[in-house]
Amino acid sequence: MLDDFVMRAALAGIGVALAAAPLGCFVVWRRMAYFGDATSHAALLGVALALSLDLPVFAGVLVVAMAMALIVSGLSGRTVSTDALLGVMAHGALAIGLVAVSLLPNQRVDLSAYLFGEILAVTKGDLVIIWGGAAVSIALLVWRWQALLSATLNPDLATASGVNPHREQLILTVALALTVAVALKVVGALLIAALLIIPAAAARPFSRTPETMAMMAAGIGMVSTLGGLAASFAFDTPTGPSIVTVAAVIFAVSTGLAPALRR
Repeated sequence: MLDDFVMRAALAGIGVALAAAPLGCFVVWRRMAYFGDATSHAALLGVALALSLDLPVFAGVLVVAMAMALIVSGLSGRTVSTDALLGVMAHGALAIGLVAVSLLPNQRVDLSAYLFGEILAVTKGDLVIIWGGAAVSIALLVWRWQALLSATLNPDLATASGVNPHREQLILTVALALTVAVALKVVGALLIAALLIIPAAAARPFSRTPETMAMMAAGIGMVSTLGGLAASFAFDTPTGPSIVTVAAVIFAVSTGLAPALRR
């Protein structure tokens, strides 16, 4: 079954969707959309690091994404406003990554594959990395779900009940960096944040509990992945952007239906 490249692509997309959906819910609840952008844009710098040191791309991306997430989390609100810091880090990381890749000696790098994903070229080894990383990310969120919810909804109340909001922020940061690392092959550095945010935002109008929203977001993410693959084959379009386009259409439909449901 795994000898079929379409099946490998579908499994890779489903694995990323399952990891990104619950994490995307926290990104939406905490209004961390730009934080996701900064972390995902740093992925290209991780690619340059991996190629220059002859390391697996996943390892380089994970290290740089983790470092970027920790730096942004530590500096937010200290010297400049959070929005300004995230804007500088997101665009600066992307630009530095592009320059670093172009300066690599004796390396011919297909930048479009890293920017927009190359899901149809996923190998069996990539599947192991994607599903392994997704499993770790999901396990982290399941383990700390209630504490993360408490720290997200009311940090002061969480502190009073014995939950350390800074520790929960660190766990969320680790899960985000891990998801970015495994999603790079599927949708690319420019579209990872979209796969995090859009399914969660589309599920929000129909959800009464956080758990329902996370499950619905996972379902929307999987539908977007499979729908994007089908659309890519039908219309001969890039697969990564097609996946995000399907997710955006689902979001538009859900947003249009939300007022009717409220009435």
